[in-house]
Amino acid sequence: MKHITKLLAAAAVSMAISLPARAETALTVHYPMPGFFKDVMDTISKKFMEENPDIKIQFASPSATYEEGIQTVLRQVGTSELPDVTFVGLNRLRMLSERNVGLDLSPLVQKDGNMAEQGFSDTILKLAQVNGKQVGLAFATSNPIMYYNADLVKAAGGDPDNPPKTWDEVIALGGKIKALGNGVDGIDFRWQGDDWMFSALLFGAGGQMLNEDESKVAFSGPEGQKAVETLHRMVTEGGMPVFTKAAGEQAFAAGKVGFEFQTTGALRNTIKNVGNKFDLRTAKIPLIDPVNGRLPTGGNAVVILTQDEAKQDAAWKFAKFAAGPYGASVVVPGTGYVPNNELAAKSVEYLGDFYKQNPLFQAGLSQMPVMVPWYAFPGSKGVKVTQTIVDNLSRIVDGSAEPKEALDDAADDVQGMLPRS
Repeated sequence: MKHITKLLAAAAVSMAISLPARAETALTVHYPMPGFFKDVMDTISKKFMEENPDIKIQFASPSATYEEGIQTVLRQVGTSELPDVTFVGLNRLRMLSERNVGLDLSPLVQKDGNMAEQGFSDTILKLAQVNGKQVGLAFATSNPIMYYNADLVKAAGGDPDNPPKTWDEVIALGGKIKALGNGVDGIDFRWQGDDWMFSALLFGAGGQMLNEDESKVAFSGPEGQKAVETLHRMVTEGGMPVFTKAAGEQAFAAGKVGFEFQTTGALRNTIKNVGNKFDLRTAKIPLIDPVNGRLPTGGNAVVILTQDEAKQDAAWKFAKFAAGPYGASVVVPGTGYVPNNELAAKSVEYLGDFYKQNPLFQAGLSQMPVMVPWYAFPGSKGVKVTQTIVDNLSRIVDGSAEPKEALDDAADDVQGMLPRS
C-alpha cells in the first residue's frame, strides 16, 4: 500500500513539472486624484482580476491632480518607471497625442468590432479622440453642478425647492446668506487648480478659448468678459471669500457656505462629509447664455502606454473593463461622475434604477445634453497656460486686479505661449 502511495505521489509531482505554468501578465496602473478614485480603482481592479486570473493589476503611486499626473507620465517616458496604463485628464490627451506617447487604440477599436454593443457609442469614443486618433477610452466624465445648503437658503428667504436658475439669482441670494452673519459665507466657486470652472463660465456664455484655427486667444472677448465679471460679482455681491480648494470644501461641509459650485464628481465625498449636518441639495449650474451656453466635460480617460504586445492585449481588456458598464456602475455611485457608458446608464443590471433612488445625482445627468469637450490647448505649454489663467483668476478673487485687467493680462500671456505657425 505504501508503495502504491509513493507511486501516485511521484506521478503527481511528475505531472506538475511537465505541465506548463499558467503565465501571469502584470500591469502597472497609474491614476490621479486618489481622494476621488482610490476606492473605485480598488473595486474595479479586484473584480477584473477575479474574472481574469492571468492578469495582475498593481498600482503606481497616484498623482494628486490631472496636471501632476500628466507631468509625471511625460517625465517617465523612455524609462522603466513608465506605467503600462494611466488615466489622463481629458484636456491633457492632446499633450500625449502631439508627442506620440501611448498606444493608438483605433486599430483595437476596429478589430473589436462591437464597441457599441458594449456601451461605447461613437459619441462616447470621441471624448477620448484627438484629431481622429483614439488616444484612450473615457473612464469618468463630469460636469459642474450647484450644491446648496437648503437650510441656509431657507433662512435667507429663498425657496429650497426652487433654487436659483440664473447667476443674478445666485449672487443675490448668496449676498443674503452672507448677511445672516455667524461666520457664514454665500458662495464657494471652485476656480482654483485648473481652467475647468472658468470654462464653465466662458462656455456657459457661449464663448471659446481660442479662435477656429487656434492662432489667437478668444477667451478675452465679450463672453470671457461676462465670465470674469460674474466671478467678480460672486466676491463683491455674493459673499464669496478667498478660499483654497480644501478650505472651501471644509466650510461647505460644515454648513458655513450657502452655494458650492464644482464637479459632480465630488458628490459622493460631499454627501459623506456633510452627513446629517444640514439638508444638502443639488441643481443645475446656471448658464450665462441659456440658449448658446455649454458646459465643459471634465474627467479622464484610460490610456495604454506599454509597448509590450502581450501587455497591450491585457491592457486593452482592462481598459474596456474599467471604462465599460461594470466600471461605470462603480464610478457613478462611488463618486458622482455621470455615466460614460450607455449600456451602464440604461441597464437595470447596472444603473437603470440608480438615479430614481438617488436624486442628488440627477443634476449632473440632466446636463449631459449641453456637455462639450474640455478644451485642450495646443503645443507643449498646456499646463503653464492653465496655471496662467488660474493665477489671473486669483487676482480677481483677491481684489488685486479688476476683472478686465486680469483677463487681458491672461490673454496676452497665453497668446505668447501658443505655437507659432
